[in-house]
Amino acid sequence: MLVVLSPQKRDRLLPWVALVIVWIVWGSTYLGIRYAVETIPPLLSAGTRFLVAGLLMFAVVGPRHARGAHRPTWPHLRSAAIIGGLLLVGGNGLVSLGEQHLDSGFAALVVATVPVWMVLINALATRTRVSGAVLLALLLGTIGIGVLVGGPGGDVHIGGVVMVLIACVLWAGGSVYARTAPLPRHPLVVTSLEMITAGVTLFVLAALRGEFGQLDVAAISTASWLGLAWLVFAGSIVAFSAYMYVNSVLPNDTVATYAYVNPVVAVLLGAAIAGESVGPNVYLGGAIIVASVVLIVAARPRPAKSVERAVEEPVEGAARVPDVGSPEDARHG
Repeated sequence: MLVVLSPQKRDRLLPWVALVIVWIVWGSTYLGIRYAVETIPPLLSAGTRFLVAGLLMFAVVGPRHARGAHRPTWPHLRSAAIIGGLLLVGGNGLVSLGEQHLDSGFAALVVATVPVWMVLINALATRTRVSGAVLLALLLGTIGIGVLVGGPGGDVHIGGVVMVLIACVLWAGGSVYARTAPLPRHPLVVTSLEMITAGVTLFVLAALRGEFGQLDVAAISTASWLGLAWLVFAGSIVAFSAYMYVNSVLPNDTVATYAYVNPVVAVLLGAAIAGESVGPNVYLGGAIIVASVVLIVAARPRPAKSVERAVEEPVEGAARVPDVGSPEDARHG
């Protein structure tokens, strides 16, 4: 039976459908990365993802929003390259490397600490006072990671955890820098330029690591192809577009829920689809980390909504994390 919604009901329902897409798709990208890097070298996988997604996105938005007076300038391109380098090369690239040794749900829970690092880095960069809520959130996040790593069996790959933690710091630093960097007005133009420059950089780094010599196209599994395709189209194009939409029509507090829903989705999908082990340490450590993110999101006033200065998403991700707020927000946080 076909249900036809009135325009009013459709307009009320559509933002929530888009938010659910952000919750599920961005939460699923960690599993996509896990499958992609099984038979595709990690930096080549990440580079292909961002270069293809960036070129496709720019082909759609560039003709309308990157011409004439809106043509990106050299400062715009430089900023996009810096942000793409920090967020996508350093952030997503290191997560891809780390997920060679970690379960996707585990990696997602570590990445969930990014909002805490963002507020801390913003406070250091602006020399503003770090509030008690931020310090408590940082302490909770640290304890949560310790619980994750100290689980039964002691078989957690410490190198993988360190790579993902460094990715978090780079992602947070790039997000803070993006708040004041000169960028094109249209957010999809910004994102496409970041993806393109990051994709090229990742290919260069892949070459330096010898990944082109390691690549055996005939040996790439169906799961890896599907994982890569999911990352390109669902994770980098569909979910990002959905995020930009909900960010323009829903309250900021509602939009920010993705920051603590995504890791939960990642853990559930990793266990249900990939058979990843979810022990007591994952439940407890994950709950502590999510609590730290909830504290950061809830502890400060929301800035005025703007989609023109949106910060590119996580590592997922890539890829997105809540805006850290203005220096005034940090002072009163």
